[in-house]
Amino acid sequence: MGAMLDGCRVLDLTTERGFLCGQILGDLGADVIKIEPPAGDRARAMAPYFRGEAGPDKSVLWWSFNRNKRGITLNIETGEGRELLLRLAAGADFLIESFNPGHLSRYGVGHADLMRVNPALVHVSITPFGQSGPKAAYEDSDLIIMAAGGVLILYGDEDRPPIRMSVPQAYLHASVDAAGAALIAYYERLKSNFGQHVDVAAQESVTLAAQSTPLTALVGGSETRRMAGGAKMGAIRIPLVWAAKDGQVSCVMLFGPALGPFTRKLMDYIHAEGGCDDATRDKDWIEYGAQLLSGAEPMSAYERITGQVAAFFRSRTKSELFEAARKHNLLIAPVATIGDVLENPQFIDRDYWREVEHPELGVALRYPGPFARFGATPIAYRRRPPKIGEHNREIYLDEMALGEARVAELARRGII
Repeated sequence: MGAMLDGCRVLDLTTERGFLCGQILGDLGADVIKIEPPAGDRARAMAPYFRGEAGPDKSVLWWSFNRNKRGITLNIETGEGRELLLRLAAGADFLIESFNPGHLSRYGVGHADLMRVNPALVHVSITPFGQSGPKAAYEDSDLIIMAAGGVLILYGDEDRPPIRMSVPQAYLHASVDAAGAALIAYYERLKSNFGQHVDVAAQESVTLAAQSTPLTALVGGSETRRMAGGAKMGAIRIPLVWAAKDGQVSCVMLFGPALGPFTRKLMDYIHAEGGCDDATRDKDWIEYGAQLLSGAEPMSAYERITGQVAAFFRSRTKSELFEAARKHNLLIAPVATIGDVLENPQFIDRDYWREVEHPELGVALRYPGPFARFGATPIAYRRRPPKIGEHNREIYLDEMALGEARVAELARRGII
């Protein structure tokens, strides 16, 4: 049995805003053709680099999101480039791009132009704020989109302005949404025989990822506020990340019928280890939140308890706390470093990591594994990320039959 999207062709014109979308479709078996300007995509100049050596084929960021793609170069801002793109689009199932609204239309390859040559094409646009609306033409960055989506307000220390996440997230959310949306549109096309324009806005994707926070505000609930290593619910400061002897652990110490029983188990464990007294252990952890909010239990008592828990965690290693969690059914998990992730026994047992050969470097590199496991049609890493124009001859000569002289002329003039 072949891969899920065997026989499907994707034209990938995305920048780093949408690389992941094309990679997901490629992982599912589609023939993804990454189309770059003749000088190469700008992401090829983004660090980090393999062994610290800058170069267009050494960007680790580029590698991270462009496997399972073939690569060609094409200047779509020229008339001949436009014609070549439309010719490619005529035989494609998907075209994904992440240009600002209106960019492709200026060069005669906008949605209406694409539909004229291929009414069955699924055209996916990934933009900061969508194709329409007062912000459609705004400039963006990951920081701007996270701020506009309402998520940034939860990052950082409570007594300082919010801070950006160290790893950009907004377009990863948007790219995953775009891949899912592309498949839904393709499924509809199988019935109707017509494609459509899929408009994905990163701001909207980020807001959807904010869990219950937007709805809580809409229904007048207590707004979640940021706190370093936790959150604030009204006057209650809720630590969620705690210092251990050799790093940090995540631990949920909350109240109510769902989580209160776990807090009781935690306090039983800490008491047995000499970390708290009988009265602290025996608090009513089901009703404790209500007692704090009503004033029946002073906030100072809660702060004393969290201080005791913090001191106890600092006296134990991550491994010791995790073993206790497994033994006593506690909501404690180590905060893994990247080194911990690479050596994680669960990943190793499930054969998660994938070795991808880079013959031009003389090495095989370890890549993160498939995003999902399919019993009948497993994801395979068929191709390493392409070099600049690596498949120009394969596509322009072998598949489009442009001829040697024509391809050479187009290359000389900077069209491909």
